[in-house]
Amino acid sequence: MERYRGRVALVTGASAGIGAAITQALLRRGVDVVGIARRVERVQALELKDAPGKLYPLQGDVSREDSILAAFKWVRDNLSGVDILVNNAGILIDEELTSAPTESWRRMLDVNVLGLSICTREAIQDMVRRGVDDGFVIHINGIWGHSPVAGGELAMYASTKHAVRVLLEGLRKDLVARKSNIRVGVHDIIILPTGNPM
Repeated sequence: MERYRGRVALVTGASAGIGAAITQALLRRGVDVVGIARRVERVQALELKDAPGKLYPLQGDVSREDSILAAFKWVRDNLSGVDILVNNAGILIDEELTSAPTESWRRMLDVNVLGLSICTREAIQDMVRRGVDDGFVIHINGIWGHSPVAGGELAMYASTKHAVRVLLEGLRKDLVARKSNIRVGVHDIIILPTGNPM
């Protein structure tokens, strides 16, 4: 992590849970962190007075492309660009496939798949434009992206996590074909149906 000291990480879903923990861990390592969340006041509360990294709380909604693009523009205009992207934002709505409202599916797909993909595209393009060849993209994923779920109420959520895994592999192959040293990785967590990580 020493090489990233003084550089910029963007963390989505930074207001609570894993996103908040990642934000503070990066700050302690001397990384400047742009923490994006809809509830920006919760990101502001993560500031660590004794940490060498600087926190930049930014209001944003990864389910909306215009909000994502505005966040990346702010980072370019104020901090030069993103060196590390942590795609942490995600939502779980557990409703049966045979009765769930379309809006529930759309929300999960917009955040878990499209939002993650747009953030990744913008970060990679920004790194390439600035000649950053040691950048890092990390997807926080769910263990259900690797195995079938027990019940139908979690099937749509699990399908979004399968998509994240496939997108990561596609991104890795794309970067290898470009002879890029930008690295990509995934960290799998277990989410209980209540929405709490284990």
